[in-house]
This record gives sequence, structure tokens and C-alpha cells, in this order.
Amino acid sequence: MYLVLVFLWIVFNGQFTVEILLFGMGVSAFIYFFMCRFLDFSPAKDLLMLKEAFLFIWFILDLLVEILKANRQAFRLLMSNRNEIEPVIVHFKTDLKTNTAKVLLADSITLTPGTITVSLEGNELTVHCLDRELAPGLADSSFVHILTRMEELKDKATGGEEKSKA
Repeated sequence: MYLVLVFLWIVFNGQFTVEILLFGMGVSAFIYFFMCRFLDFSPAKDLLMLKEAFLFIWFILDLLVEILKANRQAFRLLMSNRNEIEPVIVHFKTDLKTNTAKVLLADSITLTPGTITVSLEGNELTVHCLDRELAPGLADSSFVHILTRMEELKDKATGGEEKSKA
């Protein structure tokens, strides 16, 4: 957070000189000390936020790759000579603990072409797939693995304090 504050100081100042940098570092240190003292910040939480940010970026990149792959599959299905498309509804349970992770999983499935999350109740998801070939691997997708790692990181940092309300 300290580096973010210094960066913001430089950006909002509009100029960059050694004096501005040193003064900004001092002001940022004071603000960071205040945040640690009164707003429940700490260097350990900053490290956790950095790790979470990398996992979230990895999640977004993986989502983009999956969207592209699903687009290709849906396009092939549309352009194929198959006369019948076989839509299917898939029910599966997830081991994700937090509601946030479950909703991210459901939304990620809906964002990929050819699949729509119809329902999320507790740990059970109901997904409609445009064709039977789009259904395999939903319960054990790369989304689930990344979200599980995010939950483990958060659980390790909080000592298991945060649990799902469901």
C-alpha cells in the first residue's frame, strides 16, 4: 500500500523531481503509518492483497482463454453439418466454501459461450449447455482450481475466521 501511495503522490503531483519524490515518500509513510495504526492495515495484509491480486489476474486471463475456446467450440457447432444439437442440463456440486467464490464460478460459466448457469443453491449449480460436448469438465474446471487457491490463501491469512453464511 505504501508504494501505491507514493505512486499516487507522483501521479497527482504532475511533476517528477527528487524533492517531490522524497517529500511524497515522507507523506506516504505518515499516511501508511496512520492506516496501520487506525484502519487495521498491516504489511502482512498488504502481502496477502498482492498475492490475491496475482491470483485474480490469473483468473481473469484464464476466463478470457476459456471464453475464446468456448467461442471456437460454439462456432464449430454452428457451422457443422450436424442436424441436431443436443442441449443438456448439468447438475454438480462444488467444494467452494465462500459465497463470493461460488458466485464468481457461476458467473464465469455463464460468460463462456454455450453455457448458462441456471441456478446456484448452496453448493449445487445447475448449468444449461448448448450441446452435450460443452458439458464435460464443468465441475472440475480451471475456474474451480483458481478459486480454491484464492480461498485457501484467504483462509490461511485469516486463520479460518471467514466462513460461508450458506
